[in-house]
Amino acid sequence: MINRRVFVARFAGLTAVGVAGHRLWAELAPPTIGPKPIAIFKSSTCTCCTKWVDHIRAAGFTPVVRDEEEMDKLKDKLGVPDGVRSCHTAQIEGYLIEGHVPASDIRRLLAERPRIAGLAVPDMPPLTPGMAPAGVEPRDFEVVAFQLDGSTRSFARH
Repeated sequence: MINRRVFVARFAGLTAVGVAGHRLWAELAPPTIGPKPIAIFKSSTCTCCTKWVDHIRAAGFTPVVRDEEEMDKLKDKLGVPDGVRSCHTAQIEGYLIEGHVPASDIRRLLAERPRIAGLAVPDMPPLTPGMAPAGVEPRDFEVVAFQLDGSTRSFARH
């Protein structure tokens, strides 16, 4: 028969192994892949914004859309620099997304976690997601990484 001291020691040892194993699994396990919520602010009358929301949804994100009629005031409040502005603004995991940024670039942003304020496709290039005609693959545009001071660098070319 096992005495109380031996039982407590073995139980404590098993508990420590279990806790250590759980922590190790948490570090080594693949990240949970699921819908990522993304807050999107757009004008209620903007059809290209609605098409971009559809693009984001189709890529597995969960858009939370808010129609905002005073987009410039919102962009000012969020700190979106004038030089990167477009028609809609989104926020995801602490980053700003401005304009028709492809979902694939947002996924890359979230995987790499660079020290930037966000990504933008300034203005409204005609062959971007949400702007390209149905059946036409988005192409011929650049996605820039930006800081709140307005500085930019290339993030991706399509």
